[in-house]
Amino acid sequence: MLRHSISHHRAKGPDGLFLTIRTKWMRGLFISILLNCFRQTLAHPQCLDFQPPFKPLYHLEFCRHYENFGCCDQKADNRIAMRYWDIMDLIGDEAYEVCGDLVKDIMCQECSPYAAHLFDAEDPYTPVRHIPGLCPTYCSEFHSKCDFVVKYLTNSRTLLETCEKDGSHFCTIINLPDQDYCYPNVLKNNELYSNLGNVEDLKGCLQLCLMEVANGLRNPVLMLHSGDDTHRMFVAEQVGFVWVYLRDGSRVEKPFLDISGEVLTTPWLGDERGFLGLAFHPKYRDNGRFFIYYSILVNGILEKVRISEMKVSAYDMNMADPYSERVLLEIEEPAANHNGGQLLFGLDGYLYIFTGDGGKSGDPFGKFGNSQNRSALLGKVLRIDVDVSSKDEKPYKIPPDNPFIMEPDAKPEVYAYGVRNMWRCSVDRGDPVTQYGRGRIFCGDVGQNRYEEIDIIVKGGNYGWRAKEGFECFDAKLCQNSSLDDVLPIFAYGHHVGKSVTGGYVYRGCESPNLNGLYIFGDFMSGRLMALEEEKEAGSWKEKNVCMGDTKTCSFPGLINHHHKFIISFAEDESGELYFLATSYPSSTSPFGTVYKFVDPSRRAPPGKCKYKPLPVKVRGKKVPFTPRELTVLGINETPTRPPLENITFTTKPPSTQSTRTKPTTSAPEIKHLGQTTTAKLHEKSKTTTRPKEKQNNARSTPVKKVAPHSRKKTKKERKDKLSRKTSVKGSQTRQKTTPLKPTKPKKEIKPTIWLQKAGKEIKKPKSKPKVNNKPKITVSRKDQDKKTTKNSHTKKKKLPE
Repeated sequence: MLRHSISHHRAKGPDGLFLTIRTKWMRGLFISILLNCFRQTLAHPQCLDFQPPFKPLYHLEFCRHYENFGCCDQKADNRIAMRYWDIMDLIGDEAYEVCGDLVKDIMCQECSPYAAHLFDAEDPYTPVRHIPGLCPTYCSEFHSKCDFVVKYLTNSRTLLETCEKDGSHFCTIINLPDQDYCYPNVLKNNELYSNLGNVEDLKGCLQLCLMEVANGLRNPVLMLHSGDDTHRMFVAEQVGFVWVYLRDGSRVEKPFLDISGEVLTTPWLGDERGFLGLAFHPKYRDNGRFFIYYSILVNGILEKVRISEMKVSAYDMNMADPYSERVLLEIEEPAANHNGGQLLFGLDGYLYIFTGDGGKSGDPFGKFGNSQNRSALLGKVLRIDVDVSSKDEKPYKIPPDNPFIMEPDAKPEVYAYGVRNMWRCSVDRGDPVTQYGRGRIFCGDVGQNRYEEIDIIVKGGNYGWRAKEGFECFDAKLCQNSSLDDVLPIFAYGHHVGKSVTGGYVYRGCESPNLNGLYIFGDFMSGRLMALEEEKEAGSWKEKNVCMGDTKTCSFPGLINHHHKFIISFAEDESGELYFLATSYPSSTSPFGTVYKFVDPSRRAPPGKCKYKPLPVKVRGKKVPFTPRELTVLGINETPTRPPLENITFTTKPPSTQSTRTKPTTSAPEIKHLGQTTTAKLHEKSKTTTRPKEKQNNARSTPVKKVAPHSRKKTKKERKDKLSRKTSVKGSQTRQKTTPLKPTKPKKEIKPTIWLQKAGKEIKKPKSKPKVNNKPKITVSRKDQDKKTTKNSHTKKKKLPE
């Protein structure tokens, strides 16, 4: 719906990841400079899953430096710890004392809030590094002390060969072009960490990004959910159509409602008439009732607004019953503008109706205007009970606690008055933890010539119009009346900022924790987005500017940082996430309406926290898939995926530290499942009597300081047991009991395992087949096997029958 103001003002693979110096030179200095600039532009907090960092729900036991903010939850932290101890098993105690801390720091960079930059993952077309970008000094120290560990961190032939031949060249490859982001310089950069995780930039502006979720709509005036746990969204067009959008982004081909033949509207630029309001009954899931507000023309002359009740079809949950309309209320409109249009249900279960003052300019109707006249229904907030009928044959009942029910000259439906043309109101669902603010009704009231305002609706409140506009007087006589006793707005802004407010919502969603408690709204004419933050102790609200994030800030897959100018409405989905609807050309027939979702690029909720189980939606007919039209910052609309890295298996225990340095191998141990712990492997290794003597003796080819096997294993077991304990999801327990270990079969060699996977899914390769003497296998029972064993202990073995 277009409001007063516009009419008023109308007159790559692992080996190919690392470029050689020769290749760089051939590409030329110009390309190198462009690449360097591109990297710096995309350098922003981002995890390896192409999402913003987060604050973990629970304590991290291993990578503790990132337990306040980073890219690892408890599950990822435990996974890294298990990989780390697997490597420590293979290099031995002496090497552990030298390299343990260095390797831990390198592996924990997966948890860094700048992990994407450290692993070259901001560019979704480049394969993720196996080893994060290391600064030259740190890399030289790591290579001089722990070069033999590199083969456990990567299977890149380029890195392995370079590591063996030339440590300086190895560090050149590992380094990043931007020295501010290589490890450990990234930890010392105050500019990067000073505002980390905050949605507000240094200038006090909320840096937000957007995601396009729907387009091609003809002046979409509202979007709301039905509250029935299906997580469907219903989008209404000004011309009288209502569409159903499913959780996967698709739209049901046939409209939920089509009353375009009844709705009064025109294609004129700025026409405020049309389909204006929709509200679902709080028990819609059970009774299928919903309510609509739209403009009509009676007998070709008289204009009215109509509020009706309808029901969903008994045969299709995505279609209304066109014959179910029951008119509740009709109000005559003396002018074409200021038609109001908001419908909503409060926590009390009553239906709230927001009407305009009747139009024209300055509310010229009667001595005090419609808004200050409690005997008129225009310029009011009305409240009715739609679940019962009254004795005077009205299809609704007056709530017994309506404030003016005892005044003979006042309309009993009036709940609040003195409003001009409230455009878009919402109910605060309350803080998700404390429930603070639950049930408050916020509204944006469009001003006349000077001010736009935001109000919180209270019972019996007088919001001042036409005596006041914003905080200042509009009508001097009415304004000086001592009996005015008006409710002041919580915020007002002048027309140098915007000329037609669009009311919004208090954010109470899960995905963007930084936005919790902010009231986000906008201006239709200027296209400006704004926010208010409550100062509870002072009882006031502070303005926060909302800015579209720049290219660096919004460099995530599927995000955009621009929108159409004319902000028509705001919306909230069933999980509390916020959206707004805008168009580039404000006409009821213009198909440029788009729906945008707010995204905080600086911080997200921890993985797994925002999970919902919507009820299934049965769709009769076709679905129209969503096709984005807006160009995203990265030029892609889907989150890219990467194939898992190749993994190789050691067939025997790896050679000693010294031989590893001289002869690097390109093989790598077999990948194991996440559930297989190092503790279990240590238990099997501790049984030295089950391992052949020659393999025990050849475990190390270079003599090192001897440590008693049982004492060394016990120490490592204690270290790894401490790290492998997982915190309970409920939060009440911080440890888990170790699963009892099963005894192993004799003479079964345990193959050492190394983790190489840094991103994507770990894949377990099949084990190599054991050697056999070309003898066919025969399945025998345990009883027969016991007999053979007894017999063979006294006689020579006989050939097996063919």
